[in-house]
Amino acid sequence: MGLFDRLFGSSHQDDVPNMDETIQEESVVAETPVETEDVMAKLARLRQEFAEKEQEQTQGDTDSLVTEVSTLSEQENSSQEAIEVVEDELSSRRATDNQAALDVIEDVQPSEEESSLTMTEPETESQKYERTLAKTRTGFGAKLNSFFAQFRQVDEEFFEELEELLILSDVGVKVATNLVEELRFEAKLEKAKKPEALRRVIIEKLVDIYEKDGQFKEKINLQEGLTVMMFVGVNGVGKTTSIGKLAYKYQEEGKKVMLVAADTFRAGAVAQLVEWGKRVNVPVVTGKEKSDPASVVYDGMEQAIDQDVDILLIDTAGRLQNKDNLMAELEKMGRIIKRVLPNAPHETLLALDASTGQNALSQAKEFSKMTPLTGLILTKLDGTARGGVVLAIREELDIPVKFIGFGEKIDDIGQFNSEEFVRGLLAGLV
Repeated sequence: MGLFDRLFGSSHQDDVPNMDETIQEESVVAETPVETEDVMAKLARLRQEFAEKEQEQTQGDTDSLVTEVSTLSEQENSSQEAIEVVEDELSSRRATDNQAALDVIEDVQPSEEESSLTMTEPETESQKYERTLAKTRTGFGAKLNSFFAQFRQVDEEFFEELEELLILSDVGVKVATNLVEELRFEAKLEKAKKPEALRRVIIEKLVDIYEKDGQFKEKINLQEGLTVMMFVGVNGVGKTTSIGKLAYKYQEEGKKVMLVAADTFRAGAVAQLVEWGKRVNVPVVTGKEKSDPASVVYDGMEQAIDQDVDILLIDTAGRLQNKDNLMAELEKMGRIIKRVLPNAPHETLLALDASTGQNALSQAKEFSKMTPLTGLILTKLDGTARGGVVLAIREELDIPVKFIGFGEKIDDIGQFNSEEFVRGLLAGLV
C-alpha cells in the first residue's frame, strides 16, 4: 500500500469533506466549552430539584394570587391597576426563585482556572503536526480551492495557472514543472474535461514526490556509545535554539548530554549556547573568544569520551568571510572529530528557517556542496505558510528532514515523521 492510501485511503474524493468545511467544523469544536462529566451530572440533578421545588413552593402562592385577582375582578368598581400589581408580584416571586437556582448552578460550574486544567494535557505528535502545519495547509488549500472555482474546463491556461500556483506555494520550480507535465498526460489518458476531476490526482502526485523510492532516511543515527551531531546553518535560522531544545529532549529521555560552542566568531553565539546549557542543566565546552573552533571541538570530544557522554551536540559558525573559509573550517572540524572517533560525526544537520521558502532551498544546495549533510532541521514552521519547501528539498536534493520545530516552547521539537508531516500538510485537501 502506498503512502497516499495509508494516509487518506482509496475512497473517492466526494466522500471526503472539503477543506473549508473541515476548517469550519474545527473552529466550532474549538469554541465548545469544556465540561467534565461530574459537573454535567450535578447540573442535571440541580435543575431537576429546582423544577420540583418551584412546582411545590410556587403552586400554592400562584393559586392564592390568582384567586385574589378573580375576587377583585368580581368586586364592583375593581380596578385594572390592582390586578396588574398582583401579577407583578407573582412575576417577581418567580424571578427571585429562578435567580436563586442559577446562583446554585454557577457555584458548581468549573471556574476558568479549573477549565484550563482540563485542557493542559500534553499534545500528541499528531496534534503538534496539525497545529504546526495549519498555516501552510490552509494557505495552500485556499489557493487550490480558489483555483478550481475559477476554471470550468481543462485547457492550456488551466495547466499554466496551476504551475504558477504551485511555484508560489514554495513546492519549487522543478516539482511544479514535473507535476504539471504528469497531469497533462493524466488528463489525456483519462479524458478529463473538468478541473475538479484532477484535484485528487494533484494531491496523489504531491504525496508520490515525497514518497519517492520509499526510503525516507529520517531515522537518527544513534550509537551504542557516544553519538556526535554537528550542526551547520546561517545565522538567525534557529540553529542554536534547536540545539538547546534537543539537549533538553535527550536529557529527558535519560541520556547524558554535552554541548560544544564552536561558533567562536559570532558575537554572542557562545554566550547564547552557555545560557541554553544553564537552562537545561547541560555542560557546555567553550574556548577563548576568537579561538580556533577546531580546538574547541577537540576539547569537547575528549571531555565527552572521558565523561561517558551519550550525546554530543556541536554548534558551528554559520558564516565566515566567504564560502571557502567556511568550507575549510567545517572540513577541519570534521577531521578533528574523526581523529578522536573515526566513525563520527554520526549526524551533520543543516538548520533551515522554513519561513524563508525558496531561500531555504538555496541554502541547502550551498551547504550540501561544502559538507556532506545527513539531514535537516526545519525551524519556524508554525509561523509560516511555506511548508511546501520540504517537497522541493526532497525532490531536488534528496536530503531527509530529521527534526522539526513545532513552536517556541522548550519541548517544541521532535524527530521528523514523514507520514505525520504529509497528513498534516494535505489533510482536508483531498
